[in-house]
Amino acid sequence: MGRFEGLTVLITGATGGFGARSAERFAEEGARLVLSDIDADRLAAFADGLNAETVILAGDVADEDLSRDLVALAVEKFDRLDIALNNAGIVQDLAKLPKIDSAQARRVIEVDLMGVFYALKHQLPQMERQFRQSARGGRIVNLASVAGIAGAPRLGIYAAAKHGVVGLTRSAAAEYATKGIAINAVCPSFARTPMALAAFGDLEGDALKSAEAEMVRGVPMKRLAEVEEVIEVILFAADPKNGFMTGQTLACDGGITAV
Repeated sequence: MGRFEGLTVLITGATGGFGARSAERFAEEGARLVLSDIDADRLAAFADGLNAETVILAGDVADEDLSRDLVALAVEKFDRLDIALNNAGIVQDLAKLPKIDSAQARRVIEVDLMGVFYALKHQLPQMERQFRQSARGGRIVNLASVAGIAGAPRLGIYAAAKHGVVGLTRSAAAEYATKGIAINAVCPSFARTPMALAAFGDLEGDALKSAEAEMVRGVPMKRLAEVEEVIEVILFAADPKNGFMTGQTLACDGGITAV
């Protein structure tokens, strides 16, 4: 029996690097899935390939109605919501702060920060109701970033949004610590995902190698994280047996925050 057997897991950004692999791993360990992403066709195609009971709802996490409807869908189809991975996010173009496009800045805040706020706003009451009814609460994992616990030159608005995610995580964890809900943030550095590499534009060959070298310049391990390494941290934070850890920022950063 898998460690998530019979549990309902909600994942936003479900077709991205971390979201897709998380969905696959949760499915392998017996979870029932509620998946969301902004691209409806891509989401449907991805869900069709999973070996798990799965329902989907496409939408933009910057729209609060999506968070409300995802929780309602989990309850309608599976009677409860046990685990939420608030993973959907975007990254800004690399630029010093005065050069950041203001419209892009607003979009990053709307998706990366407000999207998590809306998710928590609707997930927490449902998990609290479940705790009152059955003494089983839930686990919430917010995908932040090492940019949420340290400065990030040329990623200023992204860092601001991810610092906000860490603040929401800690505040919500303290508010719901007696309600059976553990809430933690996973904070990876650059990993080998399409979103991370997109920060450097459409690069190939030597140019891409140079971009990767730039990304790992300040990483003591001198390499990008592999997606699977970050997924292990996410699953640890979501594990029902991991019951006494809440309000934490789990840095998966190759040693960046150690120096």
